[in-house]
Amino acid sequence: MRGPVSPSTFLRLFAHIQIMPILESGEETLVGGQAVMEGVMMRAPHSYCVAVRQPDGSIVTEEMPLARMSERYRVYKWPIFRGVGTMYQAMKLGLRAMRFSANHAIEDEKRPASKPGATTKELPAIAFIGPLVFSLLFFIVAYKLIPLYLVTELEKVFPVLAGRLAFNIVDGIIRMAILVGVLYGVSRSKEIRRVFEYHGAEHKVVFNFESGEPVTVTNAQRYSTFHPRCGTSFLFVIFVLAVPFYALIPFDGFAARLILRILLIPVIVGVGYELIRFAAKRRGSFLAALTAPGLWMQRITTKPPADDQTAVAIQALEGAMALEKSQGGELVIA
Repeated sequence: MRGPVSPSTFLRLFAHIQIMPILESGEETLVGGQAVMEGVMMRAPHSYCVAVRQPDGSIVTEEMPLARMSERYRVYKWPIFRGVGTMYQAMKLGLRAMRFSANHAIEDEKRPASKPGATTKELPAIAFIGPLVFSLLFFIVAYKLIPLYLVTELEKVFPVLAGRLAFNIVDGIIRMAILVGVLYGVSRSKEIRRVFEYHGAEHKVVFNFESGEPVTVTNAQRYSTFHPRCGTSFLFVIFVLAVPFYALIPFDGFAARLILRILLIPVIVGVGYELIRFAAKRRGSFLAALTAPGLWMQRITTKPPADDQTAVAIQALEGAMALEKSQGGELVIA
């Protein structure tokens, strides 16, 4: 049995899991995707394909059918619940795609490098369990515990923060500042910058597909890297929506506030999904304007891709579309 992975690989997996929510659109009815390590995962309504460029320059793909959560479980057709189900499936699929990409893109010093054409030696399961658990703990500490603690201390100095609305507005500002700081910090990494370039490639290819023009590298490169259905916009809405939700918590104790903030995550995700869904259909509405800052944040989370990166995104889309067609599926653009 192989030993644990190197610290550098652990940190690479942890960093990628941390940024996964801003890479995944989480929309089940649209063609969309997610950047992964040295590649892109694309989804059609009932199919997905992940394409990864290996260290030797070749591209490897994995395609699988993908049933919608709303088709498997009736409860996920209902408002609020459908957002939770869709996000759960998006994160589960994202982890699967990330594992596939890591197995083909990472050359870990504790496993022999595969020769061109040889069978890839997969990273052990613990390589993903450790970073995943650490990432969940980091999320709770960074975005729940620290903002709550800081505002609780500030309240002792500034009595005006005793009001629940004022308390949670400041809490929200701190939480957003931490998010932007984390995203900017990881974006300084050369590896994460490449992930953000693939993120930009995914957006360009989706724009190209939605335009109805032939999907080519030349056509895709003409489009923007900023897409309204990006997970960055969704995460921004979730962070803003948390402010009024937390203001309704009828407890002032630190522990009770913290526990309820964690328990309310699925509810806020479900409501946020409905708002994003509404805004996407009414581009001129106030809610659509609310998602605009998410597009601004994409200046951090997307970067202009090279042609070879865009080619990988196109191959992922073509694989998803081919599998969708073979199942008799209909590609729908809302």
